[in-house]
Amino acid sequence: MPRVMAFDYGTKRIGVAVTDPLQMIATGLDTIHPNQIIDFLKKYLQTEQVETFVVGEPKQMDNTPSQSAIHVKGFVNLLQKTFSDIPIELLDERFTSKMASAAILAGGVKKAGRQNKALVDTVSAVILLQSWMERKAFR
Repeated sequence: MPRVMAFDYGTKRIGVAVTDPLQMIATGLDTIHPNQIIDFLKKYLQTEQVETFVVGEPKQMDNTPSQSAIHVKGFVNLLQKTFSDIPIELLDERFTSKMASAAILAGGVKKAGRQNKALVDTVSAVILLQSWMERKAFR
């Protein structure tokens, strides 16, 4: 079974998470600079099958798009153009960064590790992917 890949998009870093082949476990894969993401994905897709991309959709508390939504839309368009055979699903990403920070703290990571924004982005992508898998299980 192909994997599912999730992205926590940011203008400085993109957190990337992926499922195992059975789509039961979400794991942080890496944090990639936006300028390198397409090359990273092309290389990854040479050895792994991915059936769906899940992209975090930034929203405000009133459910309207946040200021960063325009950047995410550009990223989604780039994914669609480059990997037209892989469907893309958007998923509300509100609170994923706060949840990631809390998970890192609960995991006993020292202060220097908690301040590592790349780690927060990767864990945010994992949380996003786990949320997607939970929603899929209840469909």
